[in-house]
This record gives sequence, C-alpha cells and structure tokens, in this order.
Amino acid sequence: MKKQFCQSCGMPMGEDPQGGGTNADGSRNEKYCSHCYQNGEFTFNGTVTEFQEFCRKMIVESGKPKFLAWLFTRGMKRLERWKNN
Repeated sequence: MKKQFCQSCGMPMGEDPQGGGTNADGSRNEKYCSHCYQNGEFTFNGTVTEFQEFCRKMIVESGKPKFLAWLFTRGMKRLERWKNN
C-alpha cells in the first residue's frame, strides 16, 4: 500500500517534486520523500526532536509562519520512522 505522507517528515507525498526518495538501486521509494531519503539512506541522522527542530527551521525559512511550522511537525513521533525510537 502506497503511503500518502512521508513516513519520516510527514510531508504529503503528492507535494514531493521528485515523487519520492530513491533506494540504493536507484528505484523510487514510496514510503519516504526525496528530502528525507536518497540513495537508500536518510539525509538526516539524529533524534526525532532534532529532526523536528530542523524541519521547523526549514519551513520558517521557506516563508511559512512559525505556528504552521509547529503544526506540520508536531505529529512526527507517530510516523513509521520514529515510532520505535
């Protein structure tokens, strides 16, 4: 089953300009977006709290209000990548 949201950052997969991340063999990964997953590896290594802060900063730098940055990142701990951490 194709995930509708990136299971690392929560971004809607339809918003990913690359249509998903890439596996080590170059195939498309439908679970993680291209911002989070490239060549079979995560682009950010750290804790979910560190990743949330990183994403909030990037969202604010893109011109979105801080409240929206918080709203978009608040549910990350429930995503597949972070659930068991």
